[in-house]
Amino acid sequence: MPAPQTSRMLGGAMMKRQLHVVYILDRSGSMNAGGKIQALNTAMAESLPLLRSAAADNVSADVFVRAALFSDGAAWVDGQALPVDRFRWAPISAHGLTDLGAALHLVAEAMETPPMPARALTPVLVLVSDGQPTDDYRVGLRALLASTWGPRALRLAVAIGQDADREVLQEFIGHDSPHRPVQANDPEAIVNSIQWATTAATRMAAGTLATPMADEDIFVLDDDE
Repeated sequence: MPAPQTSRMLGGAMMKRQLHVVYILDRSGSMNAGGKIQALNTAMAESLPLLRSAAADNVSADVFVRAALFSDGAAWVDGQALPVDRFRWAPISAHGLTDLGAALHLVAEAMETPPMPARALTPVLVLVSDGQPTDDYRVGLRALLASTWGPRALRLAVAIGQDADREVLQEFIGHDSPHRPVQANDPEAIVNSIQWATTAATRMAAGTLATPMADEDIFVLDDDE
């Protein structure tokens, strides 16, 4: 009988596990107001170095990044998950509707094994939206939660502006989760909130967060703060 696999190859290097970070980003027409799409572009460009630094310091995890954009339908920025040191953010524009359900269907496909490896670390999904879905988001959410990794993922959400549907974002996170959507009502808060969500992924990559964050680990901006 062959010996069971260990985290280290005999006489060789440590076998790394993959950590997948997926951004699910609203690029609907309403994101043109109040500098929201510009703030989103800034936040993404400034957050990626945090992930790259954490990945470089980690000897046991390979960090992969993807971004799904949704407006009229949904599409990936890249055709496949890329190592974080190869992922580059190109500024996006805003237009169209808010087809969140299409985006969640897209992510659900990526949360199956394959393409996700069976021994991956807990993935991190970060949803950012400023409005209300214009398609049947619950069908997409059911698909995500029926996937291999979707229900096990650390799911976080950022609500941009007062028109964002916080209840929908909470459904994505999970009503039994201690987490709540982070509220961001101005460009600076958008940047800070996405960097906060990315910090959760960096802690995963650094090996200091093996399981989803406890309530005391999460920083939430409520409407009255």
